[in-house]
Amino acid sequence: MRILDLTLRLEKGMRGVDYETKYTVANDGWNARTLHLYSHCGTHMDSPYHFEAGEQTIDQIPISDCLGKAWVVALDGLADQTPITVEHLGPLADRVQPGDALLLRTLWSRHVADPDHYRDHFPPISPELARWMVARQVRMVGVEPPSVADVNDLAAVTEIHQILLGAGIIIVEGLTGLDQLTEPTCIFGAMPLKIAGGDGAPCRAFAILGATW
Repeated sequence: MRILDLTLRLEKGMRGVDYETKYTVANDGWNARTLHLYSHCGTHMDSPYHFEAGEQTIDQIPISDCLGKAWVVALDGLADQTPITVEHLGPLADRVQPGDALLLRTLWSRHVADPDHYRDHFPPISPELARWMVARQVRMVGVEPPSVADVNDLAAVTEIHQILLGAGIIIVEGLTGLDQLTEPTCIFGAMPLKIAGGDGAPCRAFAILGATW
């Protein structure tokens, strides 16, 4: 069994990430920082409240819903800004069962060092695929881009989030390291910070290989 970290490292200078030194060993006896984090920075989870698709906030999402079987969808060669459809799932579409998760492996995290390209040119989830996930009762979807839909198109990003979150599908965005997932399934988990009333929160995401669910 192997456990793989699928989480971006939060670094000063990333969109929505800043911090400063609060205490040092030399002056205070210990090291500590004050963190300033956008609730959707780095690898993060959305709650329905994010787009008012429901009243559930990030602290109300049961931790048991954040871990389970996931199918890895290989989309490695997908061109920039290509909407991801049900057809892209291929034969896997017939194997997804209620309660399963989907990990859309686009390898988009390779663009993290180019923030504008990373944010503005990624392949989004199509409305067709979002509705299909609702019909198939998918429990969670994980993507490598910073969002499941075009953040520069308010109507589109609202539509996709409301379809998914309104059906109780957990959204995890900003994943990395999905190139390590070479098997069709894994156990996927994402544990968000338990922020009261949170619209979303950074999370630690991981995959467990060689284990069954």
